Amino acid sequence: MKRQPEPEVMDIPAEAEAYAKADFAEVNQAFVERLLELAGSRSTATALDLGTGPADIAIRVARARPHWRISAVDASPAMLAHAREAVEQAGLSARIELVLADAKATPFPAQAFDVIFSNSILHHVTEVDLFWRELKRLAKSGASFFLRDLARPASKKAARRIVQLYAENEPELLQEEYYRSLLSAYTPEEVRLQLERTGLTTLQVAMVTDRHLDVFGQAD
Repeated sequence: MKRQPEPEVMDIPAEAEAYAKADFAEVNQAFVERLLELAGSRSTATALDLGTGPADIAIRVARARPHWRISAVDASPAMLAHAREAVEQAGLSARIELVLADAKATPFPAQAFDVIFSNSILHHVTEVDLFWRELKRLAKSGASFFLRDLARPASKKAARRIVQLYAENEPELLQEEYYRSLLSAYTPEEVRLQLERTGLTTLQVAMVTDRHLDVFGQAD
């Protein structure tokens, strides 16, 4: 099935609110545990969260690593409004910097980050080479990468089955968003080719569930 791109920015307030209110605690905690495993013994770090959404993952990382400073980026003002409220309620405003920016062209200097992570941003991005080149620019030598995203199913029918299996109890708005995201996702082989084109050949790509792929490794 050919990829069917969806909008890069979740800037419709109703969609942002539905996403912020959804219960992703289990999957977000699993993401954080894998990130910390990949990051190893780094007790201090400058970390970058791309596509932070409501900042739940950034908050979980900040709590788990009290000496990490995190820049949490999103291109949606509506989503960052939810993130700001959550970060303030968590008492982490001094350690989590929220930044309105395009992940393909961030305002940060080169080689600024020890850890770069993202959950579910890649399927939103169509100009993927710009995205990966920006990540390469931002990474310090030896920086840890961890990105998790959806993998595109073989057919629309398969995508509908995934939505029914994993999101049937979610609001209809979120179910349709999930379906569109599955159609907009990349396959592992497509991601491997993207990494080869942009010189991130030290990173690995692996299917980790029936609907998710991981990109992970260290920068040169």
